[in-house]
Amino acid sequence: MKQNKTSGGFPLIVSALAIVICLVIGIIVYKFVLGAAGNFDADGPEKGHPLNFFGIMYKGGFIVPILLGTLFTVLTFFFERLITIQKANGRGAADKFVAKIKNLVASGDLDAAIAECDKQQGSLGNVVREGLLKYKFVENDPTMDKEAKVAAITKALEEATALELPMLSKNLSVISTCASIGTLVGLIGTVVGMIRAFGALAAAGTPDTAALATGISEALVNTLVGILSSALAIIFYNFFSNRVDQITFAMDEAGFSIVQEFQTRAK
Repeated sequence: MKQNKTSGGFPLIVSALAIVICLVIGIIVYKFVLGAAGNFDADGPEKGHPLNFFGIMYKGGFIVPILLGTLFTVLTFFFERLITIQKANGRGAADKFVAKIKNLVASGDLDAAIAECDKQQGSLGNVVREGLLKYKFVENDPTMDKEAKVAAITKALEEATALELPMLSKNLSVISTCASIGTLVGLIGTVVGMIRAFGALAAAGTPDTAALATGISEALVNTLVGILSSALAIIFYNFFSNRVDQITFAMDEAGFSIVQEFQTRAK
C-alpha cells in the first residue's frame, strides 16, 4: 500500500538559501533605509548625528544588519511554518474528526471512515487512513492470529506517524536557534558599542556627557533588536510546538481508538 504523506515546508537547501537572503536583505535595509541621508544632519550618516530612531539604529554598527537578518529569518520561517502546519492540520476540527472516526469504526463502516480521512486532507487523516487500510486488510486474514493483526495495525500507524512528524517539526530548529542567538548577538553589539563610546570619550580628554549618552543609546539599539528577535522567536517556537503537540496527540488518540476497537471486535 502506498502511504500518503503531507508535503510542505522549505527543503534544507531552500532553508539555507532563505537564511542567506534574509541576511542580505538585512544589509540592504541597514545601508539604504537606516543609512538614508534624511535620517542624519548635514554631515551625513558616517560623521553626522542621527535625527530619528532609524539613524540611531544605523549608528549601532556592523552588528545591526546581522540582527536585522536574524529578525527577517524569524519572520520568514514563521510564515513558512504557519502555512505548512495549517496545511497539515487539514480540514475541520481535529477533535470532531477523531470523534467521527471512532463512531464509524465502532459501527464497522471502514469504507466511510477511510473516505472521511481522504476528505480531511491533513497529517491526521493520513495517519488514520493507513491504520484503517491495514485494519481492513488484516481483518479477515486467516493466516494471522489476533496478536499479529494488532501488531500489524499498530506498526502501520507508527510508520505513518513517523512519515508525518518530521514535516511538522522541520525548520523549528531555525526558529529556536534564532531565539538563542538573537540576544547574544545583540549583547555583543552593545559591548562593542560601549567600548567604542568610552574609547572615544577617553581620546577626547574632557568629559562630554552628551557624546557619552549618544554613544550608549546607539550601543543599546543592538540589545533592543536582539531582544525583539529572540522574543518573537520564542513566542513563535512555543506556538508551533503546541500546534505540533496537538496534532500528534490527535494521531495517538485516533490510533489508540482504532487498535482498541479492533481488539474488541476481533475473534
